[in-house]
Amino acid sequence: MLRLTSPGYGRFVQAQSFEVNYGGAEANVAAALAVWGEESFFVSKVPAHEIGQAVVNTLRSMGVNTNFVLRGGERLGTYYVERGADIRSSKVIYDRKNSAFSLSEAEEYDWEKIFAGADWFHLTGITPALGQESEHLAAAACREAKKRGIPVSLDVNYRSKLWGADRAKGALEKLLADTDVCIVNENQAQELFGVSGERAMQEFAEKYSLRYVAFTYRRTEDALHNRIWSTLYSDGKTVKSCEYRMEMIDRIGGGDAFAAGLVYAIGHGFELQKAVNFAEAASCLKHSVPGDVCFCSLEEVLSVADGKTLGRVSR
Repeated sequence: MLRLTSPGYGRFVQAQSFEVNYGGAEANVAAALAVWGEESFFVSKVPAHEIGQAVVNTLRSMGVNTNFVLRGGERLGTYYVERGADIRSSKVIYDRKNSAFSLSEAEEYDWEKIFAGADWFHLTGITPALGQESEHLAAAACREAKKRGIPVSLDVNYRSKLWGADRAKGALEKLLADTDVCIVNENQAQELFGVSGERAMQEFAEKYSLRYVAFTYRRTEDALHNRIWSTLYSDGKTVKSCEYRMEMIDRIGGGDAFAAGLVYAIGHGFELQKAVNFAEAASCLKHSVPGDVCFCSLEEVLSVADGKTLGRVSR
């Protein structure tokens, strides 16, 4: 996607120019994993013109393999960001209708090649929210991964500006049938799936036969100051991460950094407490970086996960 951000803390109606970034939920996860030294691939479709090429160039510059990015269609999905300040919230406006990816069909993708040698597949709920074709495509991709024994992680990432709760629940429950790891925030777990309370994570895991369930939490003091933490459940055990009070440099992308951190941690066999600490540290650090992607090294994430959060000059 193309991200256009009004400069500084200016409002959309004041903007005479926009800052340009490229990103999007799954792309941000792939990029973070590549930054940490993992071999990651991005599967999508972008227009066969210079803006589409700019997306590919950006992903390649971060170390993401783009061999499975198709070319075609007429436009790239776009979203606009207005940074919040003090009691004024940040704001996002989507312009994604009829994007090249949203109109692409499952039959266009060579699943045999895409999943050959793969050891993980990650998807978010934003993909099926883009329309009927994207919903079918997301379901097909999960099925293809699952039948090859590849672990699947799903970040619910519910966006009410893209679809309604009823349609979202139906589509996401179909994806959960092929999912091993699910990430969802506490509010979405209750709104979409009706789970809440002390045993919510266990009930959620049992209901959808999940190996891991991660709940993320955020308490907003104002637009620039948030408290964030998470819990992780697996096989009858629940652990809680450290809690961080953040001064937001960029509100976007923290959830994607968390997802990348959890994929990395589980993939590398971290025990449960270390896994949730690593994922939350990645999310925390992302909020200190402008743009969509967590440009923080593996060493930095491990350091924060180990409790070294003083922010001193490293020299």
